[in-house]
Amino acid sequence: MDKVAMISGANRGIGLAVATELHRRGYRLSLGMRDPSSANLPFDAFTFSYEARDPLSGKRWVDATVEHFGRIDVLINNAGICTHITLEDGTDELLEETLDINVKAPFRLIQAALPHLRKPGDARVVQIASLSGKRVKNLNAGYQMSKHAVIALNHAVRRAGWDDGIRATAICPGFVNTDMAAAIADLEPQAMTQPEDLALLIANTIAMPNTASVAEILVNCRHEDLF
Repeated sequence: MDKVAMISGANRGIGLAVATELHRRGYRLSLGMRDPSSANLPFDAFTFSYEARDPLSGKRWVDATVEHFGRIDVLINNAGICTHITLEDGTDELLEETLDINVKAPFRLIQAALPHLRKPGDARVVQIASLSGKRVKNLNAGYQMSKHAVIALNHAVRRAGWDDGIRATAICPGFVNTDMAAAIADLEPQAMTQPEDLALLIANTIAMPNTASVAEILVNCRHEDLF
């Protein structure tokens, strides 16, 4: 396989699990992370120092990927944060940081990669969203706002790229056994969705043909009445 996948936040957690699974399936990988020198990857990959809050970093990463591989077939926006921002005590600074990383950074990456994604005829874009983008269950308004925006971004990509064979999917999990969830979850690690589970879902979804596009995948580790 000569397909190239870009994955942000690929040094740990969901991003690393996805990278590992795609490498196993033969994808060539361009991995964005803050500090590539600290990455302990179990496979060879092109790495790039990607800073989500830097407005120019995404374009530089896309350009470097195209220069290195000559193409982009898959873009997976995984990098994100979960800061507690309530209506009572949330600040502009915290909200700006969350929207910068969770919404504006993926927007910029997609914008930079879109001309290259149009070329293969079967490119894929994946947003790592959240069930918090589908419902409001707690008081973290800032995070919920950002993930609802990611869902909208996903559907915008589907509309803009459909005629060129670009298919976009939002992955919407609840708690996933990562460092991020460890600080806030009320579940034991083994009771959460595992990063490797999401990696399988993503790898299988992007392998589907253009005529079987999946817009959203809602992933539960426990029952919710909403569904």
